Amino acid sequence: MSKVSLPRHVHRVASRGREYFYYQEGRGTAQAGERIRLPDDPQTPEFWNAVRQAQGTFGPTPTDTVGALIDAFEVSWETRQRKITKGTQDHYRRYLKPPRKAWGDLPARELRPRHVDALVRKIGAEKPGAANNVLDALKALVAWANGPVELLTHDPTQGVERFAKGEGHHPWTPEQLAHAEQTFTGMVRRFYFLSRYTGQRISDVVRLNPTHEDEGGFSLSQKKTGVKPWCPIFPELEAEMAKWERRPGPYLIQEEGKGKGKPFSTNQMWKIFDRERQKHPILAGAVPHGLRANAVIRLRGAGYSALQISDMVGMSVEMVEHYCRHADRKASGQAVLRELRERSDDTTVKHWKSGKQK
Repeated sequence: MSKVSLPRHVHRVASRGREYFYYQEGRGTAQAGERIRLPDDPQTPEFWNAVRQAQGTFGPTPTDTVGALIDAFEVSWETRQRKITKGTQDHYRRYLKPPRKAWGDLPARELRPRHVDALVRKIGAEKPGAANNVLDALKALVAWANGPVELLTHDPTQGVERFAKGEGHHPWTPEQLAHAEQTFTGMVRRFYFLSRYTGQRISDVVRLNPTHEDEGGFSLSQKKTGVKPWCPIFPELEAEMAKWERRPGPYLIQEEGKGKGKPFSTNQMWKIFDRERQKHPILAGAVPHGLRANAVIRLRGAGYSALQISDMVGMSVEMVEHYCRHADRKASGQAVLRELRERSDDTTVKHWKSGKQK
């Protein structure tokens, strides 16, 4: 069996070609607790129910609960033929928390579309984006459970509707872009240029370093999706990078505090950016992800196709078109306006010698 991530106090013992699992707190110490035998397959709801009981959660909780099903789904990620990226795993864990809280002890076979619809509507009343993410995570769970593992025989998400997509993150205005270039300094300035001209997420920008440079571009597997785009280093970014000290490690490092000299985490970079944004009222509403929109709109305006931009930024073609829809419509309207003006300019009025129009 392939190795899987086991919870705390659970250990694996291999003997005569077989694997056995035990729960024991304080193993190997003078305060070692009772050694409890667990089921052999850590990918079953029964295994995780036994773990909870060993942890002190006893009672008549069924082994086929929604909570146990979610546990088994999470364990399956380690042995799937098609690997699930760390970013996607974190995404699923986050958005399966509301279902776990709502129906953790409910037998999975009793979960119905009306339950899912009620939860999605409740969350969507204030956070439609989060509601859609919960529904997507549940659909992934159900698709797996209805597959070869055969832990479900029905689809409790069937017919449940997503909320309409919002406008997404707004690109920065020309005034905001100009202000950032004129006022940002230090690591915030580096972060701005890397984000604007690569179109990458914060989680990837903070990891960028010289080892990712590849013949005039950046080649880096995205943390969230695992996609590996090739981002050209455009002249504007190249000119800015020429001012940076060449050294090992990420381009972005902390300049003060306990973490001085260390890389930024995503949250740390967000906090640094937010503090800078609060100093400048003109940046109200600007978020780092909006620079991702600026990047694709700029490339679209330069005449690149959605597929080409997808390859450069690592964004789906659908999302490229989503971000560029306003820019495309505006460009189309302006093209029509230019054509009408050109036609008007080309239409000359000729006169007869008598002064009458021809």
